[in-house]
Amino acid sequence: MKRGSTWFLRMAVFLIGTPVLILALFGLYWLANNPVSPDYDQLLYPILVGMYVTVIPFIVALYQAFKLLTYIDKNQSFSELTVKSLKNIKFCGLIISGLYVGMMPFVYLVAELDDAPGLIVVGMVLAFASIVIAVFAAVLQRLLQEAIDIKSENDLVV
Repeated sequence: MKRGSTWFLRMAVFLIGTPVLILALFGLYWLANNPVSPDYDQLLYPILVGMYVTVIPFIVALYQAFKLLTYIDKNQSFSELTVKSLKNIKFCGLIISGLYVGMMPFVYLVAELDDAPGLIVVGMVLAFASIVIAVFAAVLQRLLQEAIDIKSENDLVV
């Protein structure tokens, strides 16, 4: 694979992770200290804790994607290391989705107080997107494992 395409994907991973990390360090901290309404502060804190915890598997998944691109550059695309990276990305996606689904009751209560039903849709979109990424990683993991198995069978025959 050409190095230019993996370089572009590495930059995309970096550009996706940087705003999330900055928002986690500064934005969520500011929001915790300055809630929009004092009525929401008891409901806002569990949501903020969930969002902080969500950052950890998100950064781990981005790191695994970065490692995956490194393996592709080193022509180790069909190796157990790439399967392991895809497995870790799958688990991170499932963890993120589970955390957002766990936050949904609090988001529902905030939406009820604020009369904003669209807030629930935003939370569900995040959970659904994480599930889609996890399923995509699982499919790629399975295809790659089958390709590795076929390659090892062919190497044994020769």
